Amino acid sequence: MLKTLEPLRAACAFDDLLAQRGLPPLSRRAVEILQINVGRYCNQACAHCHVEAGPLRTERMTLDTAQRILELAADSSALHTLDLTGGAPELHEVFRPLVEGARRLGMQVIDRCNLTVLFEPGQEHLAQYLADNQVQVVASLPCYSRVNVDKQRGNGVFDLSIRALQRLNELGYGIPGSGLDLDLVFNPQGVSLPPPQAALELEYKQHLAEDFGIRFNRLFAITNMPIKRFREQLRRENRESQYMGKLAAAFNPETVPNVMCRNLLSVSWDGRIYDCDFNQMLDLPEGGGATVWTIDSLDEFSGSKITTGDHCLGCTAGCGSSCGGSLA
Repeated sequence: MLKTLEPLRAACAFDDLLAQRGLPPLSRRAVEILQINVGRYCNQACAHCHVEAGPLRTERMTLDTAQRILELAADSSALHTLDLTGGAPELHEVFRPLVEGARRLGMQVIDRCNLTVLFEPGQEHLAQYLADNQVQVVASLPCYSRVNVDKQRGNGVFDLSIRALQRLNELGYGIPGSGLDLDLVFNPQGVSLPPPQAALELEYKQHLAEDFGIRFNRLFAITNMPIKRFREQLRRENRESQYMGKLAAAFNPETVPNVMCRNLLSVSWDGRIYDCDFNQMLDLPEGGGATVWTIDSLDEFSGSKITTGDHCLGCTAGCGSSCGGSLA
């Protein structure tokens, strides 16, 4: 019963903040980005992972569901990007059919890559495959320090990540004019909000270039969302109230017009549709409870109301946070 009531209380708190600033409830514009969680199997089990992905997870998208997504993509007028995530999306059988199908439709494809997957058995040619299909790589590297990365993601992850970035650079990723975008993702540790993204990006570029000869395009600074593993950690440390208070106190109304759910939809491994990936992990479905099998086009969601909760404070605090980094 508590699990059912918690999102309702949270939604009231977030919506009240909007109302206090004279802002209407969140609603969607045209769907331009479809973020697809192909499954929760992953070769890592990161402490901050809001998906709770790991090597023991068995959820995987079927080829039939992937094909249905491509059919909807072809019939959706504003859609231009398929954003593939997981788990480690590359380890799922639908990854390459989705990449190739979207590219045939002329769409951009984003791979949310944990970098170490490039060294998994059977993935020896993955980096070349990504380059051949001009897939944008958005790679998690929560710090340029070995100690901080290994603490958050596991021992040895930093060294493998550096090797993976060097391999991607060799193929042209992150090199101006190559057409192969390589973006990195920063997550803070503890109850901190991300620092200003532009300054942190310069810092990353300096350290990675000087220490490892690595180049990349952009850094996305993303707030740790108060859900799943991170929320459990906050509760174990009795810091949940502190973190939620920090997010609420840092609420920035200038971020609200640009939150990612305005032009994005999220699809789960089983074909259910959500307003964002975070709602998916909290099992807060899109208002109509749609699936990829019950709709004819993503155009149907234009103007629809977005389901909110207290976790939305994570997207609207400070400089804001989205899958593409800061919002303001």
